[in-house]
Amino acid sequence: MREETPNDPLIDSTLVRHLVAAQFPQWKDLSIRQVVPGGVDNRTFRLGENMLVRMPSALKYMLQVEKEQQWLPKLAPWVSLPIPVPLGLGLPAFGYPWKWSIYSWISGETASSAHISTLSDFATTLAQFLLSLHHIDPTNGPLPGPHSFYRGGELATYDTQIRHAIAILNNTINANAVMEVWETALTTCWKSASVWLHGDVSPGNLLVEEGRLRGVIDFGQLTVGDPACDLAIAWTLFKGESREVFRSLRPLDAGTWARGRAWTLWKALIICAGLTHSNTVEVANSWRIIDEVLLDHRRNAL
Repeated sequence: MREETPNDPLIDSTLVRHLVAAQFPQWKDLSIRQVVPGGVDNRTFRLGENMLVRMPSALKYMLQVEKEQQWLPKLAPWVSLPIPVPLGLGLPAFGYPWKWSIYSWISGETASSAHISTLSDFATTLAQFLLSLHHIDPTNGPLPGPHSFYRGGELATYDTQIRHAIAILNNTINANAVMEVWETALTTCWKSASVWLHGDVSPGNLLVEEGRLRGVIDFGQLTVGDPACDLAIAWTLFKGESREVFRSLRPLDAGTWARGRAWTLWKALIICAGLTHSNTVEVANSWRIIDEVLLDHRRNAL
């Protein structure tokens, strides 16, 4: 979770109502209800029954708006699951300083709270979705950078941060084992052509309906590059048989899986070390993820 600052704009239903009425009068009479939980990078509001309003919560997330507006309509016909389709681009007004979006609504509950009928079937459907995304022509797609928080780029971007986290947690983790995972990954690189990647394949961005995966949301970190970061779900959600099903359907080399473990470990470590704002549930889950990654590394080391 992102820690709010005094400079953050107040984003509530009243603001959204004013913005919609002024810029999209055709929808001004529709109901507006805040979605809770609504994400970290953006505040989300349901607009009527078939749309949602997505409002960046800070300047650093504003870069994602026009990227999603440009690329999601082009990707949607080619992927195997529904993804949000932009229906309108909003402009700054009423004290809100950034561009914002209206999207189609996709029904379902997030995988972080919904019942999943069979985790192995879920892993199969997600792997197929990622394969369909990776097969789309990446020409002129956005390269990794601040807009994607360097997902799809070099792991070394976060080398200083992860070493800081390890120093903080030195007495509570196996620092040598953690460094082995990280440094092993740093010796590898993506040698194939860049592919499209979601950038944040996490339970909170996967929609479940009737126990099955039905849609993928939140493409703010969308980019083209190394798909390793899209493997993190293997340790954050899957385990045992479901992880092996997911792994078997992702035709990637051992180095890419090593980088996937490292991306996963980086996020879990900075949460446990208090380098990013989080809650007690996220911290407890991150400790579990660290254990999963270390065990998987021992079983599948290069």
